[in-house]
Amino acid sequence: MVLLLDVMDTLVRDPFYEDVPRFFGMSLAEVLAQKDPGAWPRFERGEIDEAAMLRAFFADGRSFDHDAFCAAVREGYAFLPGMEALLQELADAKVPMFALSNYPCWSAWIEERLGLGRFLDWRFVSWRTGVRKPDPEAFRGPVRALGVAPEACLFVDDREANCVAARNEGLDAHRFVDAPTLREALVARGVLR
Repeated sequence: MVLLLDVMDTLVRDPFYEDVPRFFGMSLAEVLAQKDPGAWPRFERGEIDEAAMLRAFFADGRSFDHDAFCAAVREGYAFLPGMEALLQELADAKVPMFALSNYPCWSAWIEERLGLGRFLDWRFVSWRTGVRKPDPEAFRGPVRALGVAPEACLFVDDREANCVAARNEGLDAHRFVDAPTLREALVARGVLR
């Protein structure tokens, strides 16, 4: 079985929900209400670069310290509890793993900080593919590229909407809650013992 793994809040802590609001001295609700709703998705699809996203981050175009913001994001990346050990167990079992994640070129920062490439191939991240989940093509593309049947893939994501979209394309899907629950699901499917 091929594992297609979401990264943020599945393997790695997402700094957006705590570190970004703290950086701006706002609540998460305030950040969400004031940011440009289109800038981040465009950045994740690789349609705009980092500088353009940062300039457009807030809908009102206000300025802020871009370097300090990026540093705060970088410092926030960490493996979720138990995930590094589980990924190592999967790698030791020679289970093929690929990132299937909505994320911009900042995935390079995750790689620098955590070395996720020890365990998985990064090729299906949205900034490379130009497609974000839950778009059906986000799932069809990897299946085509890998030359496998959809049912030979297990997609793991913390968002149920993305899991539903994967199932609609014929993939098996597991909604991530935590490492022990994921491990149980992998054992139940015969991926691990």
